[in-house]
Amino acid sequence: MALRPIIILPDSRLRTMSEPVARVDAAIRTLMDDMMETMYEAPGIGLAAIQIAVPQRVVVIDVAKEGDAPEPLFIANPEILWSSPEIGTYEEGCLSIPDYYAEVKRPAKIGVRFLDRDNNVVEREVDGLLATCIQHEIDHLNGVLFIDHISRLKRERVTKKFAKAAKFAGDYEEVAPATKAQD
Repeated sequence: MALRPIIILPDSRLRTMSEPVARVDAAIRTLMDDMMETMYEAPGIGLAAIQIAVPQRVVVIDVAKEGDAPEPLFIANPEILWSSPEIGTYEEGCLSIPDYYAEVKRPAKIGVRFLDRDNNVVEREVDGLLATCIQHEIDHLNGVLFIDHISRLKRERVTKKFAKAAKFAGDYEEVAPATKAQD
């Protein structure tokens, strides 16, 4: 396993649509292991492959509470099958937008299908924090950031803040806003 660098806003790769994996094989399992190690080290509860500059539809998640046994979830090619009409609100953050948090509303329950670490098709009904986390990570796979779910004013402020920091650091790239941004 290896730690991988996490790309940060305004890196334009965060807006990349990730490609499906053909199958979960040894190379994808190595990627998943590296992602899990990177996520734990950060620390975070979810990480999409695009956040380490790998445009593949691979996600790792662990929403176990601090002090509880880890509950790693390895996901490839996730798709939401259905969403509940009930809405849940969580304060979200992102390893690619460090130290910024905002309340985001998403469906409280979802049905999801994905390939697991052993290339088995899994269908699950999830709710609460896990449902929010899966939706957040699927957004990443589609080039959408959690800030696309907040007001335009707040989104522009955080984007400018990170662009300014990147410009100061000498690695500035403009990030185009998502086409379906909510205002």
